[in-house]
Amino acid sequence: MTLALDAAAQDLLFREARTANTFTDEPVSDEQVRAVYDLVKFGPTAFNQQPLRIVLVRTDEGRERLLQHMAEGNRAKTATAPLVAILAQDNEFHEELPTQLPHFPQAKDMFFSERPVREASATLNGALQAAYFIIGVRAAGLAAGPMTGYDAAGLNKEFFADGEHSVLAVVNIGKPGDDAWFPRSPRLEYDEVVTTV
Repeated sequence: MTLALDAAAQDLLFREARTANTFTDEPVSDEQVRAVYDLVKFGPTAFNQQPLRIVLVRTDEGRERLLQHMAEGNRAKTATAPLVAILAQDNEFHEELPTQLPHFPQAKDMFFSERPVREASATLNGALQAAYFIIGVRAAGLAAGPMTGYDAAGLNKEFFADGEHSVLAVVNIGKPGDDAWFPRSPRLEYDEVVTTV
């Protein structure tokens, strides 16, 4: 084998994993979400900045607040998913750098004193962490339904009115239901993606 991960794990995380569009009503526990986070928190980010913030939408009131900002095609599946996570970036992540980057605490002011620089870095590194989170959901034996079809300004105003956070994605989470998958779309082949210089 050229990969250290066994074939079953490769299938679970990538080859057989799919974006789910329907879910059973089996609940997703806080313990499952904690286990996912406790695994994926080790994924790398620049300066160990860890800008991802997660809002778990569990209440009916929270679900209604969310649904009004989802694109029409995403509302029904978001309304019925056992759990929905709003993934956001913390644009003030630099405040945590002195404790999360203890060997270089001056990075906070040296590199991230300006908001536009922080936002750009938080977007890239938050997106990395969002991808780790989706893989972690799969590692827990659950299906993820990540979406970017929503009114971002509306979601930010609704859930992050302080302006310190910005939504990155909304992810439905649970056990896949009936007809959960669309046909798999094609993937580019190695030679179409990889060049050597």
